[in-house]
Amino acid sequence: MTPQIQLKAINNQSLKQKLKTYTKHPGSLIVLILTIMAAAITTFALVYLIAYILIRGIPYLTPELFSWKYTSDNSSMLPSIINTFLLTGLALIIAAPLGIFSAIYLVEYAKRGNKIVGIVRITTETLSGIPSIVYGLFGSLFFVTALHFRLSLLSGALTVAIMVLPTIMRTTEEALLSVPDSFREGSFGLGAGKLRTVFRIILPSAVPGILAGVILAIGRIVGETAALIYTAGTTPEVPENALRSVRTLSVHMYLLSNEGLYTNQAFATSVVLLVMVILINLLSGFVAKHLTAKGMRKK
Repeated sequence: MTPQIQLKAINNQSLKQKLKTYTKHPGSLIVLILTIMAAAITTFALVYLIAYILIRGIPYLTPELFSWKYTSDNSSMLPSIINTFLLTGLALIIAAPLGIFSAIYLVEYAKRGNKIVGIVRITTETLSGIPSIVYGLFGSLFFVTALHFRLSLLSGALTVAIMVLPTIMRTTEEALLSVPDSFREGSFGLGAGKLRTVFRIILPSAVPGILAGVILAIGRIVGETAALIYTAGTTPEVPENALRSVRTLSVHMYLLSNEGLYTNQAFATSVVLLVMVILINLLSGFVAKHLTAKGMRKK
């Protein structure tokens, strides 16, 4: 009997055993059916949504939509695309280091059972559940009015940085906690210090989890609308400096659909936004695999 036939026979036996288990325990069969139905419904909804956006938007992707200057005639989204990248990059420059280093302190340096650590964790969980419109009102009152940053790229970036900070912090903390303690003990046993252990052993092992949090943060920034209308403004131009008003791609799509005269252009904008998110996810996944493989080679 060839190995392929043996493997097929083993798989058939395991399948028969599973079927017997499900017939003996009807509850398990019901859970299995519900799980399959939930997965099928989720997949169908996702595929339908993507297909609907692509079918409605692709026919209206014209060269005029990528003009350098926005006018009421061309409804160009190019300035909004550039503004989206600028705002996302600036927000991540602010939020990512704060979130990652805060998580490193909570996991690696703070004493376990510390009351301050518990307060910080409760606070971050509370902040992650606050609606974006509340962040927008806070940013409008604090950054725009109190600090006199006006409706600008800087005000919007600071506001969304506060929004995504809990996400980055919590995902980084979970990624660090998932690293086995044996890694730390082995590093200390070889004479490495705390700082070297964290940056040469712990962080490379936690890179996939950290990047997952960064990807979630990018997705929220790119898709944010309410908070940015109150803080970044709606000017469809590439800013000369960080204190100028900007319009991101999601705000651009909202304004086009809200006016009711540019619905087709709004669907075309949604296609570009969807492609941007997919490309960002693919790029982040590639970077995570590359960094993980590089860390394993060093070990």
